[in-house]
Amino acid sequence: MKKLAILGSTGSIGVSTLDIVGRFPDRFQVVALAAGRNLARLTEQIQVFQPLLVSVAQEVDATQLRDDLPEFRGEIVWGEAGLIATATHAEADMVMAALVGAIGLPPTFAAIRAGKDIALANKEALVISGELMTREAAQYGVQLLPVDSEHNAIFQALQGHKSEQVKRILLTASGGPFLHRPAEELKTVSVEEALQHPTWKMGNKITIDSATLMNKGLEVIEARWLFGLQPDQISVIVHPQSIVHSMVEYIDGSVLAQLGIPDMKIPISYILAYPDRLSLDHLPALNLVEAAHLEFREPDFEKFPCLRLAYTALQQGGTCPAVLNAANEISVALFLSGQIAFSDIAEVNERVLEAHEPQPVTDLESVLEVDRWARGQAKAVAGSVGQNVAA
Repeated sequence: MKKLAILGSTGSIGVSTLDIVGRFPDRFQVVALAAGRNLARLTEQIQVFQPLLVSVAQEVDATQLRDDLPEFRGEIVWGEAGLIATATHAEADMVMAALVGAIGLPPTFAAIRAGKDIALANKEALVISGELMTREAAQYGVQLLPVDSEHNAIFQALQGHKSEQVKRILLTASGGPFLHRPAEELKTVSVEEALQHPTWKMGNKITIDSATLMNKGLEVIEARWLFGLQPDQISVIVHPQSIVHSMVEYIDGSVLAQLGIPDMKIPISYILAYPDRLSLDHLPALNLVEAAHLEFREPDFEKFPCLRLAYTALQQGGTCPAVLNAANEISVALFLSGQIAFSDIAEVNERVLEAHEPQPVTDLESVLEVDRWARGQAKAVAGSVGQNVAA
């Protein structure tokens, strides 16, 4: 019986994780849940899974939850301390790190230092502190197991092979909703249009990142640390059907790919049960005859400059990925609230990155300080570019 703590239980990854847990009650037990402010969904999860500890965003939410669930005998905590309590729960064997953004960094580090294996869906945490996090994971004997479909595919295709046999990896990208939209039209796309992802169902922030291809850029940085690769060993290829989830090219010319329907329950189940596999008979099978046509093309770095910026930040190294990630979190939030245009996201990100002098990543607090600086800088930059938004 594997005991789980879930950071981000009411988000899309958390919900899918609990779906898997519910289907295999003899294999998994939930001991701790951390959510934000979706108390209605969290209440349902508590009633079904009866965790020992629950964390919410604010003290007022904790009070509300206790009033709504007077029969619940578990502990209810809140805030960053609550996230850390969830991540370090004594009963947990594995932590599903499914928070979105830099908020997931402190609890993920706390989980590592508590000796918990990490099912990593919070890519931003590794983007921000890749060298530091991988070093600490090695020090504490902790596994960093990738949940993202692309990295999970690479992880599967690497099994049984030596790292020195890898020539490069190819991360596939759907291309998002604007793959076929002319570049000049991207300045005026609406939030609603940007949230219409053609193949995946995800949260708003990740969906916008997919539309700008920043999501793929963050995955490039994440892959560098997960798999110990150099930037020139990580390629991105656009694959609109989202059936080939990623590929590994070996030095003898062989290319191994992992295929499947676009459903996050597949990579989640693989990581939860690793090295075993679970039978997911409730999901439809991949039918390549029906799929008929699988398309691949080079990404357009001019049309989607966020992908270019991610490679730049990775090459510059040090704190640059953390700065880019922080700027992007702010610019995406401003776009979602209508304060800047879609095309301004890349401009804000680039201007913040250009204003930063790279520093070595030495400890968690220094990374968080750079993160705070970049957020403030992004808000300042957005104040000028935001004037371009049509009234």
